[in-house]
Amino acid sequence: MRSKLFVFLLCVIEFPIASFSQFRKYSNEFLNIGAGARGLGMGGAQVATVKDGTSGYWNPAGLVGVKDHSEINLMHAEYFAGIGKYDYGSVAIPIQDNKRTIGLSIMRFGVDDIPNTLFLVQPDGSIDYGSVTSFSSADYAMLFSFAQKIVEQDDKQMSFGINAKMIHRQVGSFASSWGFGIDAGFQMHGNRWHVGVVAKDLTTTFNAWTFNFTEKEKEVLYLTKNDIPVKSTEITSPRLTIGGGYNFKISKSFSLLTEADLDVTFDGRRNTIISSNPVSIDPHLGLEASIKDVFFVRAGITNFQQALADGDTLNQKKVWIYQPSLGAGVKIKNVTLDYAFSNLANQSNPLYTHIFSLLITLVKKEKE
Repeated sequence: MRSKLFVFLLCVIEFPIASFSQFRKYSNEFLNIGAGARGLGMGGAQVATVKDGTSGYWNPAGLVGVKDHSEINLMHAEYFAGIGKYDYGSVAIPIQDNKRTIGLSIMRFGVDDIPNTLFLVQPDGSIDYGSVTSFSSADYAMLFSFAQKIVEQDDKQMSFGINAKMIHRQVGSFASSWGFGIDAGFQMHGNRWHVGVVAKDLTTTFNAWTFNFTEKEKEVLYLTKNDIPVKSTEITSPRLTIGGGYNFKISKSFSLLTEADLDVTFDGRRNTIISSNPVSIDPHLGLEASIKDVFFVRAGITNFQQALADGDTLNQKKVWIYQPSLGAGVKIKNVTLDYAFSNLANQSNPLYTHIFSLLITLVKKEKE
């Protein structure tokens, strides 16, 4: 009978069941997926050069790049053959003569129609398929962003930004949590070079979980020797990303933008290129070729890890794997359509996904 509870319990056991606060190395991981097909096509290398409405996600300081007109960004992606659905939307509004920008970003990652087989096997041992219901497991986040220019010269621009984020996670009627956190970012730009820093979960981000099982559900969990969680608090440790970029002007109509980021975590040893205790570093590399600022081609590499070689039957030989991505975009007047083709695992794994995003600049009509 316990085996038939697997699908249901899989969505519950990831939650902390202890009654005390604790750091989770992979807490709120849906917030690390990315936002916008442009950034995902560049392997997530965005912290130094991002300057559109997705900056609220990558680096809030980049929101000052939204000038004169408000901007809307929309994105949809499906993972694992459509099982997981990820949606993102944002709006950025410049204020005070383009010196400040405010923004709002909303994202959802969810798995819907999960079978609840808790009551599939009746007390007498019979199978009742009519008792199988379904539920959704979804993670939501809302980012309130503010960005301010602090230096604006012909050869140098500097800005800072801040996010206040609210997180809600829901697993059917069984469990839910609310969380809050702060992000802060900085960008500096020259004529061709770019530097950016962003600190996420700056003050640590917490999720307070509550669980709501009926007495009948508790009885089944107890009889099948499963833990019955009551409440808990999950804490996400800070993360620092440092990036630099350079824009090569190949010709009057062709340019190549490159960026390299270092994602620094402080929650212990991870499977990354630089892995130590407590600091680990994961690089992101990306480039974008622009033709007349209308057509774009992108590529990126991230998520470098060591894994066992496929042909090693002794499970002793390790090789480096990475997550590649490609992308393209086209800009037609005030509308930009972007596409990214990203791998979920590594360069030799067929777990690819297609990502589409839309950027709309709300240009006001001039009065006649």
